[in-house]
Amino acid sequence: MWCYGGSHILAIRMELTGVGTAINIVAVLVGGGIGTLVGARLPEGMRSSAMSAIGIVTLLVGVQNFFETENPLVPLVAVVLGLVVGEALGIERSLKRLGDALERRFSRGESPVSRAFVTTSLLFCVGPLTIIGSFEDGLTGNYELLALKSALDFIAALTFASVLGWGVLLSAGTVLVVQGTLTLGASFIAPVVTEAMISAATATGGVLIFGLGLILLDLREVRVANMLPALLFAPLIVLASPLWPL
Repeated sequence: MWCYGGSHILAIRMELTGVGTAINIVAVLVGGGIGTLVGARLPEGMRSSAMSAIGIVTLLVGVQNFFETENPLVPLVAVVLGLVVGEALGIERSLKRLGDALERRFSRGESPVSRAFVTTSLLFCVGPLTIIGSFEDGLTGNYELLALKSALDFIAALTFASVLGWGVLLSAGTVLVVQGTLTLGASFIAPVVTEAMISAATATGGVLIFGLGLILLDLREVRVANMLPALLFAPLIVLASPLWPL
């Protein structure tokens, strides 16, 4: 009887797979929607100051994530390889064209859509909570970590949308694709994913997030989108280099 009850509970939990990602998407859309409405009413000086504050915090988040790995060579090599592939594919150029097209169609003076989309997509989809939470959701139906991440993303979406505009809402699509893929593929990916691979991907994401901070502060125009393939290279480098001191 106990075994039947345990199996029944497990079956119910498995049926709930994907709920965490759904909650996260709603959190981004609601937070971004509120932020967009509030931001339209903020004075330009306040918006500029808020942008500076967001840029500084973004830099610090990037630094914090970078220290997730003990071997800085991994994110360095991953970023270089990712940049080569990204430049060849023209990822930044394609995203900018998409953002500009959407902005011309729907915008009424908000900040550039492409910047808002790329910035928040990285922030919402790079980090241990995204990977581990999606795996737990996919393998056991436990979405507690993704629920926690959703609360954090709600605040971030609200804050960024109040300054960068409605382009933040587009990152909900990125959350759907990234977390949905990890959740559905958890049973296939989990056996080969190690803590070192997660740390390497997080640290590499930190480099990209730091670049976003430089952009937000208008310190340097970094083609961060062209570095996105680095997030795939980082765990592959760890997988192919078991002798590296990770």
